[in-house]
Amino acid sequence: MLDIRWWHRTDARSVEDMSKIAFLGLGAMGLPMARRLLAAGHELTVWNRTAAKADLLAQDGAKTAFTPAEAVEDAEFVVTMLADPKAVHEVVDALSPALNPGAYLIEMSSIGPEAFAEVAAKLPAGVTAIDSPVLGSVDRAATGQLTLFVGGDPTPVQAILDQFGTTVRCGGPGSGSAAKIVIITSVIVGVTAVAEAVRLADRYGLPESLIRTVLSNSPLAGVAGRAFAEGVHFPIRLAAKDVSLALTSADLPLARTVHEQLTRLAGQEEDLGKVVDQLR
Repeated sequence: MLDIRWWHRTDARSVEDMSKIAFLGLGAMGLPMARRLLAAGHELTVWNRTAAKADLLAQDGAKTAFTPAEAVEDAEFVVTMLADPKAVHEVVDALSPALNPGAYLIEMSSIGPEAFAEVAAKLPAGVTAIDSPVLGSVDRAATGQLTLFVGGDPTPVQAILDQFGTTVRCGGPGSGSAAKIVIITSVIVGVTAVAEAVRLADRYGLPESLIRTVLSNSPLAGVAGRAFAEGVHFPIRLAAKDVSLALTSADLPLARTVHEQLTRLAGQEEDLGKVVDQLR
């Protein structure tokens, strides 16, 4: 069971005393999140594997770095927002030698608790890792309305996290990563269930408008809303990755079936909601 007790405040150094924030990973989610830090007046250095993404933020006042190590030089607060465990390991391997004692690594990717523990173990002495994966899509990233699942004491970095959304303190290090995989797996399985409900309605000749309305006013309202949402982008490819992380930790027959379905679908870069169309 996750420990959801609130942590006591400490005398750790506050983000208000920062000299520099580094943000690594400017994909669909990372780009609007980094923009929020700039809009709040923070000094920001950014790195992305595709340099053009970093150049977009340079126009808004961010400094750009050619390598992860360059990005974190003298940084007290480092945010990583990357696609999967492999990418996080590669970037942390590259930046670790340049981290200063006393720095904080805020790991916001969805990589699961096992990978987070491995990443934290790679950090130099004196560097603190906090896991804070997020729930929400690009629309909520842009407006600062994400849900952040935090493992460890977020007090020293709370001012950064507040720019992204609402913090849920889950317990010790790694518990945020665990909570994110639990929740996102449930959502993905639920969206797939909505897709099959629509498919069944098609066979019965029921109008889609009716099924959307009924589902949206049923106990499945939340996942139905996500299945039919517009202006969001959580690629099917990444949904399959998150479910695969859950499957490494537990025997989950429904999730295994969903994972098999997702990996067979075309349009892997399409939003998760498109499974409704693909499974009809």
